[in-house]
Amino acid sequence: NLVKAAFPPPLPAIRHVVINSVQAQQLASRTGLTSRVIPNVMDFDTPPPPLDDWGRAARADLGVRPDEVLVLQPTRIVQRKGIEHAIELTARLGVPAALVISHASGDEGDEYEQRVREYAALLGVHVRFEAEQVNATRGLTADGRRRYVLADVYPHADLVTYGSSIEGFGNAFLEAVYHRRPLVVNRYSIYELDIKPRGFQVVEFDGYIRAATVASARRLLEEPELAEAWAERNYELARRHFSFAVLERRLDALLHECFGED
Repeated sequence: NLVKAAFPPPLPAIRHVVINSVQAQQLASRTGLTSRVIPNVMDFDTPPPPLDDWGRAARADLGVRPDEVLVLQPTRIVQRKGIEHAIELTARLGVPAALVISHASGDEGDEYEQRVREYAALLGVHVRFEAEQVNATRGLTADGRRRYVLADVYPHADLVTYGSSIEGFGNAFLEAVYHRRPLVVNRYSIYELDIKPRGFQVVEFDGYIRAATVASARRLLEEPELAEAWAERNYELARRHFSFAVLERRLDALLHECFGED
């Protein structure tokens, strides 16, 4: 009761900030407090550098054959990430494909990971669990293999899957857009409210993979010029709405409100 009464504090000197509009609505309805939405951002004014020799080797080192499409699931292996959707889509593409999952299950146990492995085996999908070789820094694994950062892997992805049912915002969405990769996205609530209205062009599905989802994803693979056009449009939209410049403007307004000066 004490925490409920005191947090978040309704003090005139404090400004409340949230990362999505749902949080702003919930904060207002539960506490009567107003808040400012400052979304997740990336440095879209500085494009990613081209792959160097280390990064160019990532595709082969991650076990993806030259004849395979690389489908990237750039998330942890937790249930709300909907990795079954990525497995099903990969199985239904109708072309040789490998699904690369970049992160481990973390501290949420390995029961769901076992479910993912069994489901992939059931559908005959080539899945690469690469948490050991994809890390926060480059280097070598204990057995001498090259270790990559996620930025080394994104440029090799033919499709990025983002099948989450719940997200606070969507870092992986912005990362895929930053690296100009085509996206397949489950329509989770924050995407619907705060991202989709900006006009991003992605393959969408709503809770399960439909034949139309598969057809749209396959079209992006068959028409690289279309995938590139979508990627360029998405990058410019993200630069306009989710860049460091946006963060700077919103923080500047917030600080000006607090201190009354630039």
